[in-house]
Amino acid sequence: MRIVVAGVGYVGLSLSVLLAQHNAVTAVDVVEEKVELINSRRSPIRDVEIEDYLAHRDLDLTATTDGASAYREADLVVIATPTNYDPTKDFFDTSLVEDVIDLVVSVNPGVVMVIKSTVPVGYTQGLTERYPKARFLFSPEFLREGHALSDNLHPSRIIVGIPTHTPHHEELEEAADTFAHLLAEGAQDTDIPTLLMASTEAEAVKLFANTYLALRVAYFNELDTYAAVRHLDASKIIQGVGYDPRIGSHYNNPSFGYGGYCLPKDTKQLLANYQDVPQNLIGAIVDANRTRKDFVATELLHRADQLRAQGVAQPVIGVFRLAMKTGSDNFRASSIQGVMKRIKAKGIPVIVFEPTLDDPDFYGSEVTHDLEAFKTRSDIIITNRWDTELGDVADKVYTRDLFKRD
Repeated sequence: MRIVVAGVGYVGLSLSVLLAQHNAVTAVDVVEEKVELINSRRSPIRDVEIEDYLAHRDLDLTATTDGASAYREADLVVIATPTNYDPTKDFFDTSLVEDVIDLVVSVNPGVVMVIKSTVPVGYTQGLTERYPKARFLFSPEFLREGHALSDNLHPSRIIVGIPTHTPHHEELEEAADTFAHLLAEGAQDTDIPTLLMASTEAEAVKLFANTYLALRVAYFNELDTYAAVRHLDASKIIQGVGYDPRIGSHYNNPSFGYGGYCLPKDTKQLLANYQDVPQNLIGAIVDANRTRKDFVATELLHRADQLRAQGVAQPVIGVFRLAMKTGSDNFRASSIQGVMKRIKAKGIPVIVFEPTLDDPDFYGSEVTHDLEAFKTRSDIIITNRWDTELGDVADKVYTRDLFKRD
């Protein structure tokens, strides 16, 4: 098939690589630099498997900024553009998705469009009313930053959603089955659980799945907060709790809060979808993340006060890496940024060590690539995840990373 993928972030690029093993794939993006990197078989994002496949696998993959030409020849269009949460509207900003749809409809009105971007519950069904002649499917992604291709090669499940009220329903049922087959064909695993359902239900699966993950992060963070305040060993408590097989010892390592690109926006979007629906828990998950960052910032301010009492006139706090996860170069909405904002608001000077950031400052704080100078100048070093490079200054480090893993 001739498949066009709109957007080359973690979702779009991993899908492009996956599908290009057996299909002719064109990746479309507005950033020329990303397009040039892909065409030279280099990855614009940090993902070990994507980098390896681009460099060493036989892929029928090209990239372009000319979306109109690509969409005109497509047998299938996959939309994987960003949908950031808009706090003013209290909803996802889906304008980039709609920009792609408008262009596709203008040049290839009969092609099936599969939305991979995360959207509000009911969004795809609404598209069928706004574009009655167009054909839409929704397929949620379940990927980790830095391991996006691996998660496509070894998927936990494949889900494709079909709008229920559309004159193209029978055609879309067949297209949904075809798309699910394409994903399975590119995967390394077999017997992958596959579900075809209504598009609105598929949208709900995505938001509820990510909100449950956020709940689990928030739960163990609040356990850790309790242990810290009561001077208890949080790691022992977590180990004891996790031995219950109904709970398990996974996704339980404390942090500064859930962050990254997906969980903060998806939890807020799900909460917005709860308008006129009774709830307590979903709102509490969103609130818990804010409370956790407040707690961490308070702990750091207390440590700064202790240093002042010891004669340090103006303690400097160093932020070691902005990324949310080990092995990722993406620091959008990372929890350490929330902590950083809180301590800066109290007048504490902050320096940032982030080798992937070329700018000399980050929101008014100096950025350095000199690790040794960073360690020397910092009186306190905060890091969401431990790194062996900090071993020689461990007495300066504040982290809640108890198990040295994500």
